[in-house]
Amino acid sequence: MAEPAADTLAIIAGGGDIPALAIEACERAGRPFFVFALEGHADHPAVFAAPHEVVRIGAASYFEKRAREEGVRDIVMVGRVRRPALREIRPDAKAAAFVARVAMKSLGDDGLLRAVADELERFGFRVVAIQDVVAGLLAPAGTLSRAQPDRDAQRDIARGIEIAGSLGSLDVGQAVVVQQSLVLGVEAIEGTDALLERCAGLKRSGPGGVLVKIRKVRQDRRLDLPTVGTATVEKAAAAGLRGIAVEAGATLLVNRDAIVAAADKAGLFLVGLTLDGGETDAGKTH
Repeated sequence: MAEPAADTLAIIAGGGDIPALAIEACERAGRPFFVFALEGHADHPAVFAAPHEVVRIGAASYFEKRAREEGVRDIVMVGRVRRPALREIRPDAKAAAFVARVAMKSLGDDGLLRAVADELERFGFRVVAIQDVVAGLLAPAGTLSRAQPDRDAQRDIARGIEIAGSLGSLDVGQAVVVQQSLVLGVEAIEGTDALLERCAGLKRSGPGGVLVKIRKVRQDRRLDLPTVGTATVEKAAAAGLRGIAVEAGATLLVNRDAIVAAADKAGLFLVGLTLDGGETDAGKTH
């Protein structure tokens, strides 16, 4: 039996499509990889069709052992993961020691992910960003859709950046919905889809609102960047919004062409924001 390559990429896979994109990129590039499918979270068929093993979040010692057996050097953490309760983790001794160290810090999601990445690097692995594995994922600057934000929408975008920046500084969420300068909802643990569903019942008459998504202040660019997919566009349209504004260079667009097509079909604008001291580049055509 051949020894595994010494530079295997470990794909720690949660839910959604992004783990499949990582697998496809590795296969296309001929890069050796192995998937660790997180129990109760990973759900894409490509994850289970690839070389993989299902692991629970609390099995730190087993993960380290299997990663070394597979010749893992680099690790990418991708996909949706609902923050589990401690009873769901069932931590082994190594994971329990980690939980004991971080529990006293009352970390938000970003802080917790950074702590996990630090722990993996303490094991001797290197944590890399999904955008370094899959090319073309980051949103470019400018207007990507046929529709463009008007002056009122740009005011809502500016208000959204202000609010989302405050949320991010507290490590709470990455997204906010603003309509006519009023904040209809902010993202917390429920995620963007649930935020949009909630805001559908709060919309006011007149021009629709805007979804603004930006990365958190001091957010590690390797971990949990804001993400938009076609479902985001569809839910934004269903909520009566008229556009989506995301941070250029810091937001993942999962299948950009399909997202733009969905926005054009729904008549929504989609813009990549250049953030520089609060200034935006919302009206520029890319």
